[in-house]
Amino acid sequence: MTDKLPAMAVLWLANLLLLAAAVAEHVRDLEVSEGAPVGTRIGFIGDGASPESGPPYLIVPVGSAVESDLAIDQTTGEIRTKVPLDRETRASYSLVAIPLSGDNVKVVVKVLDENDNSPTFPMSVMNIEFPENTPRDVKRTLHPARDLDLDVYNTQRYNIISGNVNNAFRLSSHRERDGVLYLDLQINGFLDRETTASYSLVIEALDGGSPPLRGEMTVNITIQDVNDNPPIFNQSRYFATVPENATIGTSVLKVFATDADAEENGQIEYSINRRQSDRDNMFRIDSSTGLIAVNRPLDFETKELHELVIVAKDHGLQPLETTAFVSIRVTDVNDNQPTINVIFLSDDATPKISESAQPGEFVARISVHDPDSKTDYSNINVTLSGGDGHFGLTTRDNIIYLVIVSLPLDREVQPNYTLNVVATDTGTPPLHASRTINLQVTDINDNAPEFEGTDPGTSVIQVVANDKDEGNNSAVTYSLLETPDTNSGWFQIDPRSGLVTTRAHVDCETDPVPQLTVIATDNGFPPLSSSATVLVTIHDVNDNEPIFDQSFYNVSVAENEAEGRCILKSVEYGLAHESDNKKVLSNFVKRVRSPSKSKAPHSEVKAGQSDDAISHENHLHGA
Repeated sequence: MTDKLPAMAVLWLANLLLLAAAVAEHVRDLEVSEGAPVGTRIGFIGDGASPESGPPYLIVPVGSAVESDLAIDQTTGEIRTKVPLDRETRASYSLVAIPLSGDNVKVVVKVLDENDNSPTFPMSVMNIEFPENTPRDVKRTLHPARDLDLDVYNTQRYNIISGNVNNAFRLSSHRERDGVLYLDLQINGFLDRETTASYSLVIEALDGGSPPLRGEMTVNITIQDVNDNPPIFNQSRYFATVPENATIGTSVLKVFATDADAEENGQIEYSINRRQSDRDNMFRIDSSTGLIAVNRPLDFETKELHELVIVAKDHGLQPLETTAFVSIRVTDVNDNQPTINVIFLSDDATPKISESAQPGEFVARISVHDPDSKTDYSNINVTLSGGDGHFGLTTRDNIIYLVIVSLPLDREVQPNYTLNVVATDTGTPPLHASRTINLQVTDINDNAPEFEGTDPGTSVIQVVANDKDEGNNSAVTYSLLETPDTNSGWFQIDPRSGLVTTRAHVDCETDPVPQLTVIATDNGFPPLSSSATVLVTIHDVNDNEPIFDQSFYNVSVAENEAEGRCILKSVEYGLAHESDNKKVLSNFVKRVRSPSKSKAPHSEVKAGQSDDAISHENHLHGA
């Protein structure tokens, strides 16, 4: 055969084809393995059974591949391979052989498959992800391996040959109608990113050859984090000490927690649980570093131990948290001076002492305390100064100190004394406290009385009434309700300012607590008014002299009466009131000075007379 036929041969060949269509056609099927060497005999066109179909032949190829891949002998009908055949490139060849008899023979050469192709994955590396909380048996489709060979020589199975730590994954496969064996990767156990964050599986595909051909693909699996781990402190309880004079911002200690999760799920934020601890914000914590520092001035004497509840919380969408306890003990420094407590022993517990008090009489009780010490009154030195020697300090047990009178007192000479009590602790450096006592010497009635009296116009009280209206409706005018039975006439009120003053002299003995009714009237139309009651307490002064129970006394005494025997007792009274100078003032007592030589039967004494006056009266009566 030549590559090109002359034009006449082409015409002749066309005529033969038309003729062959009209005569009988024989089909000759031949097979050859795709792995056969070049020149391998495939077979003969004629089968030898019918001489009519024998050579020579006119060969009519169906497709150009016949001429390029097969060598056909026209005189013998032998067909051989001209090149190595590849079933995957061309699975069969067809040609028509026309013998001289005119019958045509259709020859079909089928190329038989051999296992000459390995399973091949479309990519050598594949990357996938699984959340660590993915349930068991969940599948993820992988790229399948494809094999150009047929049937048993196609891909038959897959294996994981390395990287499957703890047998975390398994493979499953199924063949679809297109003949491809599709591949799935399944979760075989429970994933934990904190244990194994990634896997690198080497997966092989095998065909059915003997030995099988193989193909490989690496599957890189990233385990995605979920927030399944709370923060964990490196200690469940922390301990620290800090001096009470630590300044604000002083570092106390640092807590530390870790979170096995990744990124936001593992990022920790620290805080103090204020609902359960440190409600006074005595401490603060750095939310990022966990450093605890002093936030407010500490005081050992107020609180010695602070218990903090520290929270570590991650930044997950549903954050997890854990707690730890921090015990901070405040240590004492000598930052408190002693305290001095004075209790005055007067009848109303005020700093006063009667001028009649005798040496040794108690004035006040003193106790001291140092907050820096846990034991009251310990190691404190107490001294007393002032008073010009009239007062002293005594103690029996160095616990309770008593201020006593040391020298007689005289209010008319000195009505007030200033005493100074100093308490010093034994700290380094020592601290001390002092207390000044302004002591009043109270009077006894040893001076002539003074009349009471308040000049008219003396201010008593200023009342104020508020009116929520405005303008004239809120202008208030004050007046006093005339009530003679309550001695309201002693007082007057300024109608504009509400200042109550005296209008006449007041008298405590007449009415010690006069009652006033103040009327406040606005300037509205009609005017509105309201009232308030004012009770005025009048302080008594000694303005009444004593009064004898009778103005004249008759006394009889025997001439031989013993010296010193009482011959007369009179009683002087004052006007009844609460003040000491209104109580019974004195008893007027006369006693026999010497035995009388007179025969007079009696003596007469007038009220208020002195001893000399009595002697004079006796003389007038011939005593």
